[in-house]
Amino acid sequence: MAQILALSRSLHLWRPPWMGIASHSRSMSSLEKRARAVFSAAVESVQPDIVVRRGLKRDGNKLLVGGQSFTLSNNLYVVGFGKAVLGMAAETERIVGDHLVKGAVSVPQGIQNTLQNHGKQRMLLKNSSKITVMEGAKHNLPDANAQRSAECIQELTSSLTEKDLLLVLISGGGSALLPAPAPPMSLQEKQDVTRCLAAAGATIQELNTVRRGLSLLKGGGLAQRAYPAQVVALILSDVIGDPLDLIASGPTVRSETRPEEVWAILDRYKLSDSLPSSVKDVLSKTVQVQEQPQEFKDHVLNIVIGSNTIALECASRRASELGLRPVILSPAVCGDVRSVARLYGLLSRFACYPGREPPPELAAQILQLGPEVGVESWDLCRTLTVLEKERNEGWGATCLLAGGEPTVQLTGKGRGGRNQELALQVGLEFSGAVRNGAVFLSGGTDGQDGPTDAAGAVTDGELMDEAKSQGLDVESTLTNNDSFTFFSQLSEGRRLLMPGLTGTNVMDVHVMMLPSPAL
Repeated sequence: MAQILALSRSLHLWRPPWMGIASHSRSMSSLEKRARAVFSAAVESVQPDIVVRRGLKRDGNKLLVGGQSFTLSNNLYVVGFGKAVLGMAAETERIVGDHLVKGAVSVPQGIQNTLQNHGKQRMLLKNSSKITVMEGAKHNLPDANAQRSAECIQELTSSLTEKDLLLVLISGGGSALLPAPAPPMSLQEKQDVTRCLAAAGATIQELNTVRRGLSLLKGGGLAQRAYPAQVVALILSDVIGDPLDLIASGPTVRSETRPEEVWAILDRYKLSDSLPSSVKDVLSKTVQVQEQPQEFKDHVLNIVIGSNTIALECASRRASELGLRPVILSPAVCGDVRSVARLYGLLSRFACYPGREPPPELAAQILQLGPEVGVESWDLCRTLTVLEKERNEGWGATCLLAGGEPTVQLTGKGRGGRNQELALQVGLEFSGAVRNGAVFLSGGTDGQDGPTDAAGAVTDGELMDEAKSQGLDVESTLTNNDSFTFFSQLSEGRRLLMPGLTGTNVMDVHVMMLPSPAL
């Protein structure tokens, strides 16, 4: 690994025109303000109307998508499910509404009023729309309303013929908004299983694997019911790596989930023995895995039109406009928030270490920890090389960008979310004996971090002293998973990230501002 670092140090890097801008005179408030602006740019780049226009083109009676052309002849149907789907549906109808016959979308409870109150009328369907809007899944949990929506969508897709074209709009939150439990299991029983998994720290990939195994529509079930109609799915990804079979549990991607896969996950989190008999009954059924028929492959087209990677690239451009040196670490950060926070703490120490050279053990610790939280060794080497180059050539303040979806193991009953808890954990990392002026922001691109009104929070090396002076106990807050209450009470909530419901979702964005070190 040391050889890789030594080799990467010799690489020639492009020298940006603004590299001489100094950061020493920039105050902490300036860094925080720019961190918030960078986050806003990331969210703006994956707004529903923007991604749909980018992926869906119209040429007369031809619909162009994913390099393919489909004939429009009053034969278009639309279904959708997810946090961003309402805005996606509105833009879709603006583009192809003259050929739209009927549609139905399942969206979060209260989203229409919320978008209206936030002045985002463009994300709303007109009163004359042919698309029926159904709300459900309060706090991103499947409920009876979402189940009725799923039944309506299933009924629509099952009635289509080979002459029809079905557009399926999918975004983050789609799994909770399309619950169709396999009988004899009830929705409540299925929901109890996934809730226990989430509380135990299961990843989104593990949760979606279990959901597929217990569902009628996930794992390609929706596309199967639409056959022989042509299916085109436009996907706003909220899963690391954009795997089509895991986004909203893959309703348009044929993927047989074997019962033993589900059992393995349940065993891992010690939940197998407590399962209701109906769930065991579903999992006891033999799944005959067959080769996917060619006609099924031909009638389904899945296109990712928005992702965390796109958001980070746009955030990087905004950081450059603000006079910062942007570095994208990875869009795949995952794992326990404590380990993720540790990595960011180490990276900040490496980038801002006083003197010419940080100690070699810092780089070694970073390279060892990175893979544990989803960051590839090459990405770490590349990032360390850039950070070292910056400190040696005086490029000024750096904006380190990353994204993904870390997890929190619940030990308490407080209010919070992974972004606020990560910000709090990073604040602990920053509060060491040597404070380097770094600022860290973690925010959910959907504007909602857990069951709270905040998207996330901003932290720095002064957080612990600030909390202590106001009588707030960080350790007890973390034990009780009560980060939202903590940040709400701290300095009148000024550290909270409160963009409101954004109408989109591509996981989380992390922004770390790294001042130039004192040499």
